[in-house]
Amino acid sequence: MSTHENQTTTDEPEMLGATEPTGDPALEKDPADWVSGDDPMTESQKSYLDTLARQAGEELPATLNKAEASQHIDRLRTALGGDDGGQH
Repeated sequence: MSTHENQTTTDEPEMLGATEPTGDPALEKDPADWVSGDDPMTESQKSYLDTLARQAGEELPATLNKAEASQHIDRLRTALGGDDGGQH
């Protein structure tokens, strides 16, 4: 049995992720309402926020909590022309 038998025969390339937003936006919580929103931002958030802030020419405190970091990430991504979906 060939390993390619289960692949589709269309000419469309295999894609990962959704091409359109899925889920109910009404179910997304505001970062200020997160249970862990007052926890310090994660290392991933800190690294990504540092990159975005540098690109935008901004300085932000390194002591942000998770909710604040998420809000700044969303704001900077929008300002820099990135998509604004997802939570951080």
